[in-house]
Amino acid sequence: MAEDLGFRFTWYGHSCIEVESRAGTRILFDPWFGNPRSPASADSVERCDVLLVTHGHHDHLGSVPGQIDQADALSIARRTRPTWPSIHELSLWLESFDLGAEIIGMNKGGTVATHGVGVTMVHADHSAGDWNGALGLPIYLGEAAGFVVELEDGVTIYHAGDTAVFGDLRIIGDGHRPDVAFLPIGGHYTMGPASAARAIELLGVTTVVPIHYGTFPILTGSPEQLREELERLNLGDVRVIAPEPGQLVT
Repeated sequence: MAEDLGFRFTWYGHSCIEVESRAGTRILFDPWFGNPRSPASADSVERCDVLLVTHGHHDHLGSVPGQIDQADALSIARRTRPTWPSIHELSLWLESFDLGAEIIGMNKGGTVATHGVGVTMVHADHSAGDWNGALGLPIYLGEAAGFVVELEDGVTIYHAGDTAVFGDLRIIGDGHRPDVAFLPIGGHYTMGPASAARAIELLGVTTVVPIHYGTFPILTGSPEQLREELERLNLGDVRVIAPEPGQLVT
């Protein structure tokens, strides 16, 4: 495990990230293993201590459109029984299933301590919810959010979920001092490389992992474009880590 990161992680395509701390705690973000770039399936997840879903879109809960009740996140929770902090409205929906997980409803600005790590929910500028095919109606699952996770030894990770750039990223950076940020760069549904570079400037973070790109042709942003935009902002010393899907970064 690299001392400069303080944890190891695997990106499974889109926004799906698995983190393992030095103490061995496994944290899973936005587990859409059914995305076109993922080399693994949801069934391959043998352990999950903390499950974090940034918002209720199918490509983050992990389902096909209209079948949200069959999401990867639900099947993983049933099998591994993690602690699952989530925004209030999403937690109410989750409680309607027999998951066996510890569902903790919370909201932006709140912090939950579990498995030796601290989970703080922060703002994201995006929509949420999805379509309920069985009812033929939209389902409201609260607002989109990001998560700041402080690991057992103080190393801090920020997973922004889906978001546009917004000024209060500076407050997140000042308040939490993340060591590593997982930021969307694909464009169209989220910020693209130029706005992501501005987000990095506001956060003051020096190590970034791009997410939510390359899944579909419409998500045109790339790590190379992000590096170019950082150079334009005189931030060329920011390290951009862009592994292949399924590659363990240690």
